[in-house]
Amino acid sequence: MKVLITGGAGFIGSHVADELLSRGHQIRALDNLSSQVHGANTTRPEYLSSEVELIRGDVRDRGTVRKALKGMDAVFHFAAMVGVGQSMYQISEYTSVNNYGTSVLLQELIDRPIAQLTVASSMSLYGEGLYRDAAGNVQPTSDRSIKQLRAGDWEPKGPDGQELFPVPTSEYKIPQLSSVYALSKFDQERMCLIAGHAYGFSTTALRFFNVYGPRQALSNPYTGVLAIFASRLLNGNRPMIFEDGLQRRDLVSVYDVAQACRLVLENPKAAGNVFNIGSGQAFSIREVAEKMATVINRPELMPEITGRYRAGDIRHCFADITFARNMLGYRPQVTFEQGIEELASWLEGKEPSDRVSQACSELSVRGLTI
Repeated sequence: MKVLITGGAGFIGSHVADELLSRGHQIRALDNLSSQVHGANTTRPEYLSSEVELIRGDVRDRGTVRKALKGMDAVFHFAAMVGVGQSMYQISEYTSVNNYGTSVLLQELIDRPIAQLTVASSMSLYGEGLYRDAAGNVQPTSDRSIKQLRAGDWEPKGPDGQELFPVPTSEYKIPQLSSVYALSKFDQERMCLIAGHAYGFSTTALRFFNVYGPRQALSNPYTGVLAIFASRLLNGNRPMIFEDGLQRRDLVSVYDVAQACRLVLENPKAAGNVFNIGSGQAFSIREVAEKMATVINRPELMPEITGRYRAGDIRHCFADITFARNMLGYRPQVTFEQGIEELASWLEGKEPSDRVSQACSELSVRGLTI
């Protein structure tokens, strides 16, 4: 097949390109080579396969999108601004790129139908993950109040203040949008599924959890927890962690994400569905930071637990991948231990800019941290 990947020169997009090329597909990438992701030297990334045709341009430009779609059979729509914190003060930019950019793509697809569209959604749209009470009953969570957060009482409570226990989150959980980024990803997902149903092209949404691996944007302080920690550590700084560091996340290798994308392309049963793509395991953020410091031989740089809260953050969310396993045959292959060892090897010789303090200041001056 001839496949267009919007955002195809980025971290996830380039790995998906490699996976599809290995199966004989022809790949075209549309990417604006954003300096926040690719750095000041915004030329074609060295890691992008020479077999990928790259069109540099903005997904919001109809002429560029029309050119990129010419002759394509399928599209992976990854082009987006990514990051919860930044979305809370760059609202117009996030909604422009993510929401309007998706609408431009769909508008063009009406006149240039394709066989298949896959859109990158996000675990962020769940807000808090799924919780059960002591009796095992699924319970909705109450929003954590400012008073509760100031007191360092981090765990969500049930409607009557009861203790809750996080469990794997399935696709059936009702979205609980807690950031502009989450809202924009939900809009991307819904717009694509609605248009696909209306115009008859197969559409699938993949809700990615915390993706990590080689080629991450190390100097972007707004996304990719492992990349952010690595940037700090490589500059001799301790990783900064909000709250108490015991919040839990699902970290999934980019190779497993690429596998999932290929499976969607190959499986007609994927049409019209939404799938969690994660590892199915949960790690505390403190544990992740400590392991990262160890594998890059900086064990003395243990994480700095700030005890502060960042607007838009949630406490626990990790994936139930049963649906993807049963429908797609998706089975994560890379353990966390294997994944961070490879990431550490890739990091050797890298000299990223550590912009975490600057990003924290941007949030603080706007009252977005407590």
